[in-house]
Amino acid sequence: MTTVVDLSGIRTQRLTLGTGERTWTVLGRDHRVVGPAEEYLEHLRVQKVSPNTVKSYARALALWWQYLDAFGLTWDTVTLEDFGAFLTWLRTGEGPQVTALAPGEPRFGEATVAVRLRGVLSCYEFHQLNGVDAGRDLHRLVQRGGGRYKPMLEHIARRKGRRQTVIRVRQQHAGAPPVLTPRQIDGICDACAVWDSAVYEWRGSVRDRLLWALLAETGLRLGEALGLRHRDWHTGRGDTPFIEVVPREHPHRVRVKGGGYRKLYISDELDRLYGEYLWQLCGAGADMAVVDLDDWYVFVNLAREPRFAPWQPDSVYDLVDRLRRQLAGCVPNAWTPHWFRHSHATALLLAGVPVHVVSRRLGHADVQTTLNTYAHVTEDAELRAVADWKALTSGWRATIEAAEAIGPCS
Repeated sequence: MTTVVDLSGIRTQRLTLGTGERTWTVLGRDHRVVGPAEEYLEHLRVQKVSPNTVKSYARALALWWQYLDAFGLTWDTVTLEDFGAFLTWLRTGEGPQVTALAPGEPRFGEATVAVRLRGVLSCYEFHQLNGVDAGRDLHRLVQRGGGRYKPMLEHIARRKGRRQTVIRVRQQHAGAPPVLTPRQIDGICDACAVWDSAVYEWRGSVRDRLLWALLAETGLRLGEALGLRHRDWHTGRGDTPFIEVVPREHPHRVRVKGGGYRKLYISDELDRLYGEYLWQLCGAGADMAVVDLDDWYVFVNLAREPRFAPWQPDSVYDLVDRLRRQLAGCVPNAWTPHWFRHSHATALLLAGVPVHVVSRRLGHADVQTTLNTYAHVTEDAELRAVADWKALTSGWRATIEAAEAIGPCS
């Protein structure tokens, strides 16, 4: 029988700061903030780390302090063995002096275990850099770099060996990213707004349709789309319309991941949809309510207060929940805005667009990220090409036959 320790008193807590920004912290059994954890989370906030990253690390640290409490450990005197036991505890949930007679279902997948361990180790690295002797030989746990790739002249440039991990997490093979079919994407867009040819106007929310159409056609992350301003959208004037993805501050902390600028060309159809939305915005008084509409956000509140304020990610996910219920049975139940990005990349690769072009369009810092994420797509394309051996070798066969017709080789 497996005994899971009830440690609900130690938990993550969502906070709303004076600026309206949402963040997370860790509370102990006494309902007070766990000092070492909060110091590290505040460091992340100061560094303007994504709120989702702060949330993930707060969850990791809450689990770590639950583990310390269960086993009677002090946070600044832990050893390598304690970190190894933490991984076992994450998987089983078994308290001290408990041995399961039969293996049970794991509490977390190995990918989640790796993420939680990374969050805890980052916290300890932060405290060590600030002079706190927390954890013995912790550097032996810290991973440096990933994969087996070594840059050119690595053997010359590096004077010392690479740090290796003592405790390793079993890595699961990453499956194919989830995608939406063109029919499913059309269904989501049509559920938001459709063109009524009888009266020559749109029925529904053009803003909502524009968001999904934009994600599907450009592969933008949700945060990048919500950060767009009208000055970033360059309507076609006889040439190809395009948008600019510009790193900048956002009131809801959404951001351009990686901090890189990029320029994305779009279709005339998407550009016309944006023009309709902009016309509706001005008709609703946005140009009067906002000091400089050109410098304001494309996606804003239309019904909720404050009106014309930047649209929040939470509100987008409320829309996703409504669409899931409305389209139940027609689209996957678990779809998220990020599925549009995977669908966009998959479509480009299947169409034969070079990987380095897809990588630049997605804003990946390294083409290897694209190859790792969408390896199944490129592999399938290569297999299909090799399978069509007759067409592939037709030119080669014609050359051989022409040479043989001339005469034997001399």
